[in-house]
Amino acid sequence: MPRCSALLPRVAGACALVFALLGPLAVAPAQAVGLADLTSKESASGLKEALSRGAELAVGQLGKRDGFLGDSRVKIPLPDGLRQVEGGMRAFGMGKQADELVETMNRAAESAVSEARPILLNAVKSMSFGDAKGILAGGDDAATQYFRRTTATPIGAKFLPIVKKATARLKLAEQYDRYAGKAARFGLVDEKDANLDAYVTRKALDGLYLMIAEQEKAIRQDPVGTGSNLLSKVFGAVGN
Repeated sequence: MPRCSALLPRVAGACALVFALLGPLAVAPAQAVGLADLTSKESASGLKEALSRGAELAVGQLGKRDGFLGDSRVKIPLPDGLRQVEGGMRAFGMGKQADELVETMNRAAESAVSEARPILLNAVKSMSFGDAKGILAGGDDAATQYFRRTTATPIGAKFLPIVKKATARLKLAEQYDRYAGKAARFGLVDEKDANLDAYVTRKALDGLYLMIAEQEKAIRQDPVGTGSNLLSKVFGAVGN
């Protein structure tokens, strides 16, 4: 069996993504085998288990209090249309409203993110062997892109009503929509940011997939640290 360091980083990372979280499913070390000797069931089951755990971790991290608001990587800021006038708002005593809007947007995202769990897990469950092979052969964020491609629309549909309910309490949100809608027609505000609820929903989705990508990245950076016999078996297969 070749040393892990002898493998191409991308290949090592792809294999790690599939099997890094499979300690309970580990098997005894085997003689060197080729990729063709690994059954499709073995590969697909390992990948599904790894992706399910990664999705659960991402949702759990974001769905707690301050999951968005307390993490600078995913915290949802004021839309550009409001950030441009934020200084003026604070100068005229509207800093409290701006802060309240930021907190409301992030609390809405934290409340909504739990709705993503069943959709993500269903995407894993319905994954074909072709999908699994594509992730194995894909780039460093192949798993994250699979999730984004297959779940962004249904998760967004679940997020939006929760976000709307949260922002409906703020008159500032209504004012923003009126202002941004007009500004967008003149190119002063990006069209996709002209509606506050749609903006928050999009940012919440971005945060979710960023956390999934972080899980993927962590596994790829330390594939050997998993200590999985099954992972060792796959490394051996890749090298043959």
